[in-house]
This record gives sequence, structure tokens and C-alpha cells, in this order.
Amino acid sequence: MLNNITIAISGKSGCGNTTVSKMVADKLNLKFINYTFRTMAEEKGTSFEELRQMAEESTSIDMELDKKQVYLSKEGNCVLGSRLAIWMIADADLKVYLTASPSVRAGRIACRENSTLEEKIAETEDRDQKDSARYKKIYAIDTNQYDFADLIINTDVNNANEVVALILAAVESLQ
Repeated sequence: MLNNITIAISGKSGCGNTTVSKMVADKLNLKFINYTFRTMAEEKGTSFEELRQMAEESTSIDMELDKKQVYLSKEGNCVLGSRLAIWMIADADLKVYLTASPSVRAGRIACRENSTLEEKIAETEDRDQKDSARYKKIYAIDTNQYDFADLIINTDVNNANEVVALILAAVESLQ
């Protein structure tokens, strides 16, 4: 394996970023970095939804979160899974973007949050639009333009173990 490897994994909510990032980190014995709005909300003693609302009103929330992710990844030997990892970690050794259809993503989120598919389809679409607008405003990043990633994987047709195997093969090819 490469010395001091950094792997950045991105994708929209429900694509499997967290699951896959953790599995890759475990397989490669790397540090798993998953500092998210949920983590930040806990640290600030607020709810996830309240923090999302704050982020819509102030760019400082996203900037604080992204700065922390970049800081945590600087030591290397890590897998960073986040919406903007492949954009924020410009020098990552491997940049992976995960895709999935809106209905599959909403279904995964509904299962994870014990909710109905109908609720999550609407919420996921709304979240995607708001996130995209914020990222364009703050960083001029279009999260629908990810063709520069080293590896793009559709998680509709690949389960988590298959996705991890594809990533591990790409890491192996870096040597």
C-alpha cells in the first residue's frame, strides 16, 4: 500500500458514503474521517435540522465543517467520506464519487431513519437542492460535476461489499 495514502469519497445523501468509507478504512487499516452536520450538531448541542437551517442562513457553518474535515485529513493515512471530500482534498491519492438514483437514496434514508419512502423522497430532493445551492454560493462547486473523480461507482447496481472491492482494486493499482 502507498505510504500516507488519502482517499476521498463523496456522493449525495443515501449513496453509501459513510458505509463504504468506513469499510474501506477498516480494510486498509486507515483512519476513518466522517465529520458531518450530525457530528457538528451534537458538538454544538443542537439538532441536525436546526444546524441545517443555520447553514442555510450563514455560510460559516459549512465553512467550519469543511475546514475541520480538511484539518483532520492532513495527517494522511485516512479515508474521508463527505459530500465535498473530492473537491476539498485536492491532493487525495484516490477520489471516488458514489452515485445512486433518487428513489434508491430516499429508500436507504427512510430505512436508516425509520421513516416512509414518500417523506424521504421529498426531503431528499429538497436537501439536494439546498445543499447544491449552498456549495455553489460558498465555493463555486457544482456537485453534479464530478467527472474528474478517479472512480465513479453507481451504488444502485453495486452493494457495499462490491463498491469496497472496486475501491480496493483502484488503491492496488496506485502502487
